Amino acid sequence: MKKIIPIIFLFCSFVYLQDEQPFPPLDLISIPTAGTLPKGMYAFETLLHGEGNILPEFLIGITNNFSIGFSFGLQGFVGTGDIKKNKSAPEINIKYRIYEETETFPALTVGFDTQGRGLYNKINERYDQKAMGLYLVASRNWSALGNLGFHFGINKNIIESKDGDEDINLFFGIDKEINRSFSILAEFNFARNDDKLLDSNNEISLRDDKGFLNLGLRWSATENILLELNFNDNLKNIKYLNNHDIQNPTIFKSRNRELKVMYVEQF
Repeated sequence: MKKIIPIIFLFCSFVYLQDEQPFPPLDLISIPTAGTLPKGMYAFETLLHGEGNILPEFLIGITNNFSIGFSFGLQGFVGTGDIKKNKSAPEINIKYRIYEETETFPALTVGFDTQGRGLYNKINERYDQKAMGLYLVASRNWSALGNLGFHFGINKNIIESKDGDEDINLFFGIDKEINRSFSILAEFNFARNDDKLLDSNNEISLRDDKGFLNLGLRWSATENILLELNFNDNLKNIKYLNNHDIQNPTIFKSRNRELKVMYVEQF
């Protein structure tokens, strides 16, 4: 019994004495939620992903229902070789919540986001995982030993259409608080607008038509700093080609990991 009491005390401390998350998630891993940045708050987010690439984003809450953001990706930021920018102009992220969540109805948000995930391919004029483009998302939260959120949405990408795949897409996800500072994230993007991409040299499909299953862990480390570790494309939907041998390209699949750091503050 004497050994059990300290263990219970440490567990309770871990669960209840951590810094509480400052606001509901604006996004899960790559899909949006109906959450917007509160009025007067700003956030600086940095995403570190494969091959030394970095994706900074600045967001600001104009009102409690309206927020905007700008991002600018750099390839090879860490490591050797030249640093390359994704595009010459920043990407934009606009969100407006048109309906507040009630006991019987989810919150509804419309948005426009041009920032995709992964590397930007200048030949195909698109990211590994396409941006949301125009979207509508619904979010509903419940209290179940910490917040439990469900998010469902529909989107149409109107900017990355050189591959000829302009289908309307669907996505959904959940976030669950483990305690006051840790949350687990899971999302599935059906990628209906991203299943026709071919390698231009070999006519090999670069998608398995499985969609994107992404998982993540978010930690509110302090009142102002959130850290997130993501594991993306767990179904290995994307095929990568080693085109050193054009006649016999090597096809391989791989999950990818990301580290996200977010700093939030109020004006």
